[in-house]
Amino acid sequence: MSAHPAHPVLSTTSYTILGMLAVRPWTAYELTQQMRRSLRYCWPKAESVLYDEPKRLARLGLATARHEPAGRRTRAVYAITEQGRGALTAWLATEPGPPRFELETMLRLVYADQGSKQDLLAAVQTARSWATARWAEGQQQVRGYLADGGPFPDRLHIIALFARFYADLFELIIAWANLAEAEIQAWPRTSSLGMTKQARSLLEEMAARPQPQEAPRRPMPTAPAHLADH
Repeated sequence: MSAHPAHPVLSTTSYTILGMLAVRPWTAYELTQQMRRSLRYCWPKAESVLYDEPKRLARLGLATARHEPAGRRTRAVYAITEQGRGALTAWLATEPGPPRFELETMLRLVYADQGSKQDLLAAVQTARSWATARWAEGQQQVRGYLADGGPFPDRLHIIALFARFYADLFELIIAWANLAEAEIQAWPRTSSLGMTKQARSLLEEMAARPQPQEAPRRPMPTAPAHLADH
């Protein structure tokens, strides 16, 4: 968990927790559950990290810990401080790191010539099953937003863009797995096939694709003159 340049002692996970605390106060358990619900695909972290980080933020003065009764015990409820909001705002103004995406099926594909065709097909099918299940879960969650707004209806303008990315990602994995399975089925083995007819077709199709174009950047809106100093 390396430090982020916006603050020498904070990591990206630190800012993730601060962002959650900026939404509302949470117990460590609630934070962990919400992270599993909303951020498990873009920023998965061990449960121990999610429990320890709020305590560290409290020691740094970026969060507070209020203890309240919970049955025969007490539990800490964490909230962000003004110093924490300042650190979060400063981090949001920095450039994000490059995307990182782990997909073990792709590792199995890269080294498939050292294993069997059946093992590779199983790996591809596992990836497709995972993406299909996540897509179904996401659809249920999206329908919930449409039905009642979810737990944070005032944040749906953000949630909709977030959800769209993962819906597209799951569909991409499913479509790729369908294509890969059909191609691998036609292989007589996994090694030393070289430039097959289908490999050439795939490469030629990719080479012929036009470069994706970025949407033109729109100028940032400016505040009306009478509000500029407020």
